[in-house]
Amino acid sequence: MTETVRHHVAALAPDDLPAYVYDLAALRAHAATVRAALPERVELYYAAKANPDAPLLAALRDAVDGYEVSSGGELAHVRAAVPDAPLAFGGPGKTPAEIAAAVDAGVHRWHVESEQELHRLAAVLADRPGDPVVDVLLRVNLPVVTGALDSVALAMGGRPTPFGLDPDRAEECVRLLGGADPLGGGRLRLRGVHAHLASGLAAAEQLSVAEQIVDWSAALAERHGLPLEEVNVGGGMAVDYDRPEDRFDWTAFGEGLAKLLDAHPGLTLRIEPGRSLTAYCGWYATEVLDVKRSHGEDFAVVRGGTHHLRTPATKGHSQPFEALPVEAWPHPWPRPAVTTGRATLSGQLCTPKDVLAHAATDADGLRVADRVLFAMAGAYAWNISHHEFLMHPRPGFHYLGD
Repeated sequence: MTETVRHHVAALAPDDLPAYVYDLAALRAHAATVRAALPERVELYYAAKANPDAPLLAALRDAVDGYEVSSGGELAHVRAAVPDAPLAFGGPGKTPAEIAAAVDAGVHRWHVESEQELHRLAAVLADRPGDPVVDVLLRVNLPVVTGALDSVALAMGGRPTPFGLDPDRAEECVRLLGGADPLGGGRLRLRGVHAHLASGLAAAEQLSVAEQIVDWSAALAERHGLPLEEVNVGGGMAVDYDRPEDRFDWTAFGEGLAKLLDAHPGLTLRIEPGRSLTAYCGWYATEVLDVKRSHGEDFAVVRGGTHHLRTPATKGHSQPFEALPVEAWPHPWPRPAVTTGRATLSGQLCTPKDVLAHAATDADGLRVADRVLFAMAGAYAWNISHHEFLMHPRPGFHYLGD
């Protein structure tokens, strides 16, 4: 926890909790460090799905080359928050209306997920006056020979999934886009390949996967007599909630990408991290409402819960946290406290699944009215949560260092 966050949370009134608190200065510093670790020919796009809050998008603008969006709603939101930023449009199941909106918005890169999507895109272009050209990357579901994908929690490729094109269908799309009578009349310009295969990879694993993606893309280009211009190797850089201090090695990753680029002159690589950029800048701050003993185990019940911070329930982990003691106790009755050496931190929902941290030793001595700040809440937190369950008040949102 930064001192800026600590002092801000300590000054909040109880009824101002729960609250999301973001340290934008820390976010900008982290993003600048990531950018500095990457070679010049690597473009850094932020995957807006991780956290689309407008102040975070704006804080990242100086460090990133653009933003990846995955719906018409994200497209409109990000365009409004950072109007000048290049956008890449990805994700499966794009509707005709979303395709038309993205074409009209001048999206810079298009991650095509299927042959039908390619035909729909060509049909939209046929209805547009003038001569707009759409730059296309074919998203390919590649098999990988490394075991890097065997243990990841989220695999989007290397196995049957709804994401991307099988390699043989990618070959067919290349043929559709080339030849004497290309689909779209030449207004669909093939720029390269996109392959986001997994989330949760360490730097060495990411590099191994990236090398295989580039090698496959180079062979595809050679077979069809095309220049290899761009390869997007996706995001998914590991974020370890059990060991928050164990962060993705951006320096080693950047050095590995530099070697990969040396072997492919003229190639531009793109990465699209989300969680690994913003997770560390956010905290979910709340207070302990009750401490109770159940069959020999202590439970600390906090304001809010997984309807605000869904991440631990989704990933099945304990969210790291830090207690902020509050010494004042104005009541005549004894102050309940954790006395067993550990406690499970749960929320206010009427379900046993509403758990933010299981049997946590860091909760030893935690008392009613103490504050708890759950760290690493800057990504896939509020925006993926089931806000309306039980209709509790929504949290506040505080952006520090703007």
